[in-house]
Amino acid sequence: MIPKIILGKGPHATRRTIGYLFGKGRANEHIDPHLVASWNDFAPDPGRSPHRNPKDVADQLAAQLDQPVKMLGDKAPKHTVWHCPVRAAPEDPILTDEQWADVARRIVAAAGIAPDGDEEACRWVAVRHADDHIHIAATLVRQDGRRPSRGYDQRAVQKEARKIEADYGLRRLNPGDGTAAKRPTSKEHFKAKRQGQDATAREVLRLRVRRAVAAASSEAEFFSLLDGMGVTVRPRTGPSGDILGYSVALPGDVNKDSEPVWFSGSALAGDLSLPKIRQRLADTGPEPIAVRPGNPWHQATAATERMPGHLTRGDDHVAQGQLVALGAVLDLLPVTAPSTARAELQQAAAAFERATRSRITADRDSARVLRRSVQAIWRHPDTAGDGSGPAMLLDAALTAVAFAMHWHRTHQHAQQEAAAQQALVHLQAAYGPVAEPVLGNLTRRAPGQQTKHRYAHHLQQAVPEHAERIVEDRAWDALATVLAEAEARGHDAATVLDQALSQRSLDDARHPARALTWRIQRLGQRHAPGPRAQAAMARSTALQPTVPASTAAAVPSSQQSPARRRRP
Repeated sequence: MIPKIILGKGPHATRRTIGYLFGKGRANEHIDPHLVASWNDFAPDPGRSPHRNPKDVADQLAAQLDQPVKMLGDKAPKHTVWHCPVRAAPEDPILTDEQWADVARRIVAAAGIAPDGDEEACRWVAVRHADDHIHIAATLVRQDGRRPSRGYDQRAVQKEARKIEADYGLRRLNPGDGTAAKRPTSKEHFKAKRQGQDATAREVLRLRVRRAVAAASSEAEFFSLLDGMGVTVRPRTGPSGDILGYSVALPGDVNKDSEPVWFSGSALAGDLSLPKIRQRLADTGPEPIAVRPGNPWHQATAATERMPGHLTRGDDHVAQGQLVALGAVLDLLPVTAPSTARAELQQAAAAFERATRSRITADRDSARVLRRSVQAIWRHPDTAGDGSGPAMLLDAALTAVAFAMHWHRTHQHAQQEAAAQQALVHLQAAYGPVAEPVLGNLTRRAPGQQTKHRYAHHLQQAVPEHAERIVEDRAWDALATVLAEAEARGHDAATVLDQALSQRSLDDARHPARALTWRIQRLGQRHAPGPRAQAAMARSTALQPTVPASTAAAVPSSQQSPARRRRP
């Protein structure tokens, strides 16, 4: 059950609201509008007065609701109408008028509009014009002339809605923490539907602004990227000429006066206001030192693979910073992935957006490397010409999102956990179209049976608990190919395999063969160590102390290095 509060202002706000509630609706969706409850239980009902002109009854109802407001004259508040649609889920049972009346009374009591037993409370009505929802309309002056005490009313009605769901056996929604982005209004949804659009202008703009934030390294670049994405930007400047904020609009999205429909950054999401964006750019801006050159896809994937460690070490601020960075990764993937996977990846990014925000302050400095890598990919997306970049990054993101879901669960972030779970479903659906062409190309270049047998022996020595599963995986030939190509570049296959295994345990990998394929492909494309370096690594391995069996048994297998888990 979703209640949503809308405030109205102006001399005709009450009559305008009543006219809408008892009218045909913007798309003729209002069917049999009628009162189910009111402040005095005998208010005039424009929908149930067959012997009177409905317009006259609506005028009478609006006048009665407005009476306390009119008594204050010029001292009336700026916002005089409190409008709260309350909608049940599609799968919920249909409630009776009496049940909806009870819902309405509980909502206005929780909001402070009409507390139980308060005879001088605000005047209100509840109108039903569909099976699945009602609209509650109230005027914001009590009958004794005072203002209602409705502090944090949105949070209060949401809390009451969770209780109503339990009492009536309705679908239980996840409680929030006040960090969700603002939802599109019903008017915005109807407008998008009329125009044949799948998403509202607010949702499209939020996605594009998030992408610009992910790609930008400076404020000027942020605004330049928005312009390149087809977004009209209107800066808000102060008397000094400094930019204090910004609003955005989509070309062609106009109101009834043919003027652009503007959204401020904070109207899209709390973390998209200009001060928040500036803080993010400052926290994760480029360091003054030279950045180590390398393939940005490889660097982004390696940083994403380290996320599960950050999410399990107990530093909540670092973990929250990693989640923000992971959201930037998911915003990037739809732009670089094949068209067959783009829709699923866009839905994953849109869903995970909710999982990037909580009440915990983010330490974004911990994700600096990942952010720089994402920025580099935005500037040069063709650096993964064979498609392996998006595939390996998506593979790492799948595991990271699964850990994000678990982290939110342990912190009782119900909405964020559900969002991460939803994102995971879309990522899994996208993985095949992104990865299979790359794996298929590698498979066609697989080495001979003798070489593959040698690699299988290395696997059995290094990770006997996973070897059989890896060799039987469809990606085994692709893994053998990247090992052979690493050898061709001068690497030792066994050493590269050990390095790949040491990066992260395979215990939580859904497809160990694929995970190893992407890791070894990255390692194999690095410069091969010379003879002296190889000799030094060999001496280091020979001198490595043996871990006593009693000590090794106390260390979880996921934390033991491959060298410690090799055969005795």
